Order: sequence, then C-alpha cells, then structure tokens
Amino acid sequence: MSTGYDYPTNLSDEQWQFFEPLLPKPKWQPGGPGRPPRDLRTVLNGIFYIHKTGCQWDMLPRDFGPNRTIYGYFRRWCQQGVWSSLMERFRKWERLDQGRKAEPSAACADSQSIKIMTQGRDVGVDGNKKIKGRKRHILVDTLGLILAVVVTPANTDDRKGLQALLKQYLSSGVKRLRKIWVDGGYESQDLKDWVRELKQTHKIDLEVVEKSGKGFEVQKQRWKVERTFAWISNDRRNTRDYEVNTTHSAAMIEISTIRMLLKRMV
Repeated sequence: MSTGYDYPTNLSDEQWQFFEPLLPKPKWQPGGPGRPPRDLRTVLNGIFYIHKTGCQWDMLPRDFGPNRTIYGYFRRWCQQGVWSSLMERFRKWERLDQGRKAEPSAACADSQSIKIMTQGRDVGVDGNKKIKGRKRHILVDTLGLILAVVVTPANTDDRKGLQALLKQYLSSGVKRLRKIWVDGGYESQDLKDWVRELKQTHKIDLEVVEKSGKGFEVQKQRWKVERTFAWISNDRRNTRDYEVNTTHSAAMIEISTIRMLLKRMV
C-alpha cells in the first residue's frame, strides 16, 4: 500500500510484508464497537522516524497521523513486551542464517552511563563518569546482538546490572550459555558467589578481562559489546536518554537491533 509520503525510515513493501505477520493482531472486528485500528505500517513508520531522528513526539510530522496515537502504540507494545519479543526472534533468525545455533554459548556484558534529557524517573549520578542520568546494561552474543537490556539509574552498580541482565535472559528457560566476558568493574566475590549459585541450573563461568597496559586497548572479546553501543548510538533517539521511564528507554535500544536486523534480512 502506498503511504503517500516518503521518508528514509519508512518500511519498504518487502520489509512490511515480512514484518506484518509478527505484529499483535487488533481485537477490533468489522461492524464491532469502537474505531477501526490505525494502519500499522504507518504506525511503525512513525515510531521508526522518532527513533532515527530523535525528534519529540509532539513534533512528529502529520503524515503519520495523530502523534498521540503513534505514541499510544509504542507504549502499549512496550507494556506487552512486543519489542523484546521481536528483537529475540530477529536475533535467532540472524544467528541461524549465519550457521549458528539460535542461542549462544558465550556472551559479553557491559554498561554505559548516559545523560537524561527529560524530567524522568529512575535517575542517578554515576560518580566515576560524573554523569547524571541513567545506565544501560546490555548482554550481547559474540556477533554483538543483544540478548538482554536493562536500563537503571546511573548510580546502579554494574554487578547489580549484570544480575538483572542474567535474570531477564535466563527467565525464558535458555540453558546453553556457558561463558560471559566482563571488564574489571565486575570483579567482586559477591558476584562470583551469585554466579556460582546459578551453576545448580546453569553452568556459567564469568571471566574478567583485564587491561594489560595503559591507554586504548582492544580487549579480548569485549570489543564486541563496545561495538554494539556504537551501533545503537547511530540512532539519534539513543544518543541521550529522552524517555520518561526506563521501560521505554530499553525499548528504544531494542528497536535499534530490530531495525538493523530487518535491513539485513530483507
């Protein structure tokens, strides 16, 4: 279907045909009460425009329809876990397409403190980075694809963030993960003890990759998680944290992975 306007972030016809069956089906039925749902292709185009350009919801071009409606879909899909589900599905397809198993046996974890640009909730100060805002914690496979993402106040300890990541990722019942590479900021006996308790159900080893000297250094395996932070920062909505709550912040990071993989697949 022609949208009547053309933005670089719009879904192509092929991408939309691929994407449409994966979206939640509207509950509204023809002849039933209420208004018919918006064209979901236009809704996605609007969300992707916000995501790439970083503009405010109120400044969304009218081509996409009422901005409150577009935002309403974004928020509803956050609450329903649609973005995380799509990211997981796309990640598995990409791994299988590269001849790998759907779930990885090794991963990397790291965090990134980022300034917040709104009067949002869950805000703290990272004393080391001298940043007031939030902290993004991500767990990625060796391809740099996100397995789990958690956004917290910036004063959250990295080790607590890693525990939250693992709880999120392992909650789906996956058991193949065996190795996680982290930097020296995760070094602690408490975290080692916590991971050791996981071995009753998950045989995971935590390996701390230390720097061998001063200055810039490409660290074994860990450069892959740094590359992922660079990928998500290519989308302007992720250069700062513009969201009122952390659930929406995490969703914007998930959308970065979804859009990146969609371009690879279609």
